[in-house]
Amino acid sequence: MGPLTVAAVYFVTWWIMIFAVLPFGTRTQEEAGEVTLGTTPSAPMRPRLLRAAIINSIATAVVVFLFWAVVTYYNLSLEDFAHLLDRK
Repeated sequence: MGPLTVAAVYFVTWWIMIFAVLPFGTRTQEEAGEVTLGTTPSAPMRPRLLRAAIINSIATAVVVFLFWAVVTYYNLSLEDFAHLLDRK
């Protein structure tokens, strides 16, 4: 698996995982009791996007490293994963 493939897997995985990481530690305006007029009560008080991006980058690096290790040390290819998903 070449560096360009690893970068592509990292990019796709990062964008998938960001939706799992974004809600962690976020308090809504309703939970804080400070709903700003004109906004939805479920809007976050402080979204902390930089914190979420850093955590997501680290978590994605771990996932992609594990994927790379499996592909490299077990001599699997991306096609092998596709065949595993094709089986019924």
